[in-house]
Amino acid sequence: MQVRDMALKNYRNYDELKLENFGSVNLMIGRNAQGKTNMLESLFVLALTKSHRTAKDRELIAFGQDTAYAGCSVEKKYGSVHLELTLSPKGKKAKINGLEQRKLSDFIGTLNAVMFAPEDLEIVKGTPGIRRRFLDMEIGQVQPSYLFHLQQYQKVLVQRNNMLKQSYGKTPDPVMMEIWNEQLAEHGANIVRRRKRFIRKLRIWAQDIHKGITGGTEDLALRYVPSFGEAEEEDEAVLLEQFMIKLSQVREQEIRRGTTLAGPHRDDLSFFINDKEVHSFGSQGQQRTTALSLKLAEIELIHEEIGEYPILLLDDVLSELDPYRQTQLIETFQSRVQTFITATGIETIHAEKLQGAHIYQVSQGHVES
Repeated sequence: MQVRDMALKNYRNYDELKLENFGSVNLMIGRNAQGKTNMLESLFVLALTKSHRTAKDRELIAFGQDTAYAGCSVEKKYGSVHLELTLSPKGKKAKINGLEQRKLSDFIGTLNAVMFAPEDLEIVKGTPGIRRRFLDMEIGQVQPSYLFHLQQYQKVLVQRNNMLKQSYGKTPDPVMMEIWNEQLAEHGANIVRRRKRFIRKLRIWAQDIHKGITGGTEDLALRYVPSFGEAEEEDEAVLLEQFMIKLSQVREQEIRRGTTLAGPHRDDLSFFINDKEVHSFGSQGQQRTTALSLKLAEIELIHEEIGEYPILLLDDVLSELDPYRQTQLIETFQSRVQTFITATGIETIHAEKLQGAHIYQVSQGHVES
């Protein structure tokens, strides 16, 4: 797929922006805090309806404005589609070819994007919540129905936690608790099954890519760390039963602590290089290479799932990589994946590897090609 044009209005520091005729590789050059990342972020938002930088949509709307708009045309293997997203304090309105979508999940996945930014290192060395968010966002854009189960799970989780808190250490209403348990397990088992399937496929791609980047000296392993059941189990009926058993086992602890102690909201993902955990024992170079391997694996996995490559958004990361890893990354996307790259200057990247790239100069919310 290829983004042909984009338009922004009252988005971050852009009063109004229209760009057309993007190439296969597009370089956004400019000093820091000029709006380069905002451009890439808007494409990511058009893919997932969420920013990779903030959970607050209000931050995407220009100061003093009530709404923000982002739109783009995407050429896909079955034809061209036009995407529009309007953000306001009341929520989001999404349109495909001028038709408003009843649910955001009907919009997500029309444009597929892989973002690689400096903060993605936190996927490897950050908290479990960051890794869960990574899984949720990446699975959601190739399987939008996953987002439905995730939303339902989170709603049930809030209700169940409220009941546990209101019980003040006493046994909650057994009938209501059984209802919440069944609903939590139903949606939770679906989420866990999809996460395990996704990680199994991602593991295969990431292992091969990591070996290539490190010249065969490092073996990367991904391990799902669920709060219940076996890590490799993918049968949804078995997972549901395991979840219900786990809930019964932690029942007294949950009553004492007033919160739900088992479920996909407490799962994690671990990375190992040559059997050593990268989070605790990996060097910064190994952590960075692991993150790079994950992102390149995402590209291949999305292609495997939907039959075409996503767009690739590289936000100020080429300058962070040594020449060898820059070359590995550039050779991966060249002539296959449409790529948008931000950099403070052309001298920070290997320009000879990017012949024919479209170059845009970005300054204070204005863009010149």
